[in-house]
Amino acid sequence: MRVVQLLGRQVTFVPAYTDPLPAVGEVVVRVLAAGICETDLQLAKGYMGFCGVLGHEFVGIAETGQYAGQRVVGEINCSCHTCPICLRGLANHCPHRTVLGILGRNGAFADQLILPERNLHPVPDSVPTWAAVFTEPLAAAFRIGEQVSLAPGLPTVILGDGRLGNLCAQVLKSQGCQVTVVGKHHRKMSLLERLGISTCAVSNPPPRANAALVVDCTGSASGLATALTLVQPGGTVVLKTTIAAEHKLPLAPVVIDEVRIVGSRCGPFAPALAALAQGAIELAPLVEATVSLEETPAAITRAANSPTLKILIDVAGELDSMG
Repeated sequence: MRVVQLLGRQVTFVPAYTDPLPAVGEVVVRVLAAGICETDLQLAKGYMGFCGVLGHEFVGIAETGQYAGQRVVGEINCSCHTCPICLRGLANHCPHRTVLGILGRNGAFADQLILPERNLHPVPDSVPTWAAVFTEPLAAAFRIGEQVSLAPGLPTVILGDGRLGNLCAQVLKSQGCQVTVVGKHHRKMSLLERLGISTCAVSNPPPRANAALVVDCTGSASGLATALTLVQPGGTVVLKTTIAAEHKLPLAPVVIDEVRIVGSRCGPFAPALAALAQGAIELAPLVEATVSLEETPAAITRAANSPTLKILIDVAGELDSMG
C-alpha cells in the first residue's frame, strides 16, 4: 500500500509499504480521506520522537467487523482497558496505549490503517466524507466542556485563529460562552466574524486579567505566557497546544492568582458526529486545499511554513464535493 512516512524529521511518500495486519479485536479500515493538523507538523519537528506513518484525522470504510462496508471514523487512543488507569475511566491516558499516527501505531496517511473495533464510530449518512475528516479535532473542541464548567455568557478568549481555534470558538459559542478569538491573520479572523464571533489582533489584545476562560490553540510556546496575562484571578487556562519546543516561563502568577491550568487533548466523538449531522459547525471555509497522498509531504511543508487552514488528503481519489 501507499503511505506517507516520518523518519527522523523527514516526511516522504512511500509507494510500496507492507499492508497492516490486524490483531484480535482490530479492524482494517480502507482510508478515504485524512486531514493534516498541527500535531502532524509538530511530530515532523521531533515532538514525541515518532517514526512511522503519520495521520490521525480520517474517515474510511471498515473492511471487517460489525461496521464492514460502512464509513467510519476512529478514536485514536488504543488502550488496554484492563489497567487501573483504564478502569478509572481514563482509557485515553492508559500507560500501555498506542496512539494512531502519534505513538507506536501507524497512522492514516495511508491506503489502510488498523484500529480496535471498539474505537470505531459509524458516520451518519447525512455527513459528507470531506466533513467527517473533522470529527477528531471537533471532538477535541467538545472536550473543553467536559473539563470546565461553562456558564452562559462566560467571558472566554481563544488564542489562535487557525484550524483548532476556529472549531473551539464555534463549539464554545454554541455552548453559550461569550467568545473572543485573538489572532494574527485577517483572512482567518474574517471567517470567524462572519459566524458572529468577535475577534481582535494579537497586536491589540483584550483587556488583561479579564477572561474567566482562556483556551490556547496557538501551536506556539508563547501561548501559555499570553494566556496567563489574559485570565482573571481564579480563572482557567485550557491548553490545547502540543509542541516540540519547551515552555519556559515563571509560574508564580499561577500561584498568586490561583489560576487553574487544564491540559486538554482528545474528546468525545458522539457530540462531534451529532454536530456534523446537524450542520451545526461551519466547515467548508476551513478547507484550504485538497491534495493526493503523493502530494502530502509538500502539503505538510506548506502548512508548516505558511498560515494555512485545513488541508485535506484525498487518499482514495474519490472525495465528494463540498457543495
